[in-house]
Amino acid sequence: MIDLKGKKAIVTGGGRGLGKAVALSLAAEGVHVAITGRNEATMKGTVEEIKKHGVNACYAVFDVADEKAATAGIQKLAEELGGVDILINNAGIGDFGTLEEMSSEAWKKVIDVNLFGVYYAAQAVYPYMKSKNEGDIVNVASTAGLKGGAGMSAYAASKAAVISLSQSMMAEWRKSNIRVMTLTPSTIATDLTLGTLTDGNPERVLQPEDFAQWVTDMLKMNRRALIANGSIFSTNP
Repeated sequence: MIDLKGKKAIVTGGGRGLGKAVALSLAAEGVHVAITGRNEATMKGTVEEIKKHGVNACYAVFDVADEKAATAGIQKLAEELGGVDILINNAGIGDFGTLEEMSSEAWKKVIDVNLFGVYYAAQAVYPYMKSKNEGDIVNVASTAGLKGGAGMSAYAASKAAVISLSQSMMAEWRKSNIRVMTLTPSTIATDLTLGTLTDGNPERVLQPEDFAQWVTDMLKMNRRALIANGSIFSTNP
């Protein structure tokens, strides 16, 4: 097992929900963490929680779908941390509706955030990892990317694209000892999904902390090993 203490991580969409849980889990392992998001007040609060683990923490406000802002923001955080060893590509949105109902603008926004956001962040950290000949990139997809469904065409398409992008990224960048991991969780109790639970009971599905533990455990694996693709499901949803 790898000791993660002292490593530097950037978590996109790290101010709340899934991203926050991962950021805190990494901080508990001694990882210095930077988070990104669009709500500065939320990120300030999360950074203070991260610092309670005795690690350095910082944040940057930008939209991952904005190439210039995302590139500059990631670079700024990497410089503040003194490098970057781990990227958690977590930022994402969901907009649901039938193909007939959804506007092309809404459809495109989901693709821009969920797919291009992953691409921009990965491109920004790659030079840092390549120069060290080591790094970890975790791209958060979804089981929706494995099988589309009614009313979720944009979201499912964006996550399917993330899965394919990640596979190409892994094939190219593993030569620089960069592990690219693609994760496809089922429903997790976050703001994005709570409204979709038929009985309104969030305790019956995966929690952000479950996902965060999974991510941390994978990062601690010996570097000769790579979980290229993985899924996690609720036991009895």
